[in-house]
Amino acid sequence: MGQAQRRDARYEDLFALPEHLVGEIVAGDLHVSPRPAAGHVVAAGGIQGELHSPFHRGRGGPGGWWVLPEPELHLGGDVLVPDLAGFRRERLPRIEPAPFFALAPDWVCEIVSPSTERLDRAKKLPAYAREGVRRAWIVNPTTRTLESYRLEQGGWRLLATHADAAQARVEPFDAIELDLRVLWGEG
Repeated sequence: MGQAQRRDARYEDLFALPEHLVGEIVAGDLHVSPRPAAGHVVAAGGIQGELHSPFHRGRGGPGGWWVLPEPELHLGGDVLVPDLAGFRRERLPRIEPAPFFALAPDWVCEIVSPSTERLDRAKKLPAYAREGVRRAWIVNPTTRTLESYRLEQGGWRLLATHADAAQARVEPFDAIELDLRVLWGEG
C-alpha cells in the first residue's frame, strides 16, 4: 500500500475508496494507504495533545494557532492529508464550514510508517514546499524520532532530529518544551 494506484486521478476517485483507506492525489496520482496503526495514532494524539492547550487555545502558551488533525488540503491540484497541520490565526482567522482547506498551512506533521514514508518524503514534502508551507515535522514512531524542517529558498533545511525521551523545543512551537515520551505512548 501507499503506492500510486491510478494516474490522472480525480477528486471523485477519493469518494469511491472504502472507509478503512486514506486516499490522496499527489502530482495526478491516486495514493491509497491503510488507516494508521497504533503507534502512528499514539504519536499523532500525543503531538496534538502537547500543542492544543498552549497554541490552539492559548492556555499556558502564546496561542495564535489552529492545530488540526488530518485536514484535507487542496493545494495546486494536489489533495493532501497530513497527519496534523497548523495554521496561524493571523492568516486563517476562522474556520469556514467547508470540506477542505485551499490555504496552505504554516506547519505540517507527517507521521511515517513503512507504507507511507516514501510518499511523505519524496512526494508530499516537495508539494508542501512548492505551496510555501514554512515548517514541517517528520515523526517516526518505529525509530522514535522527530525531524524538524524549515523551508529556506524553496527547499527543506533539517533543523534538528530529536529522539527517544528527549525534552525538546521544536520550531515553530518552541515557546514550550515538548515531551517526546508522550509521542511514544510513555508519558
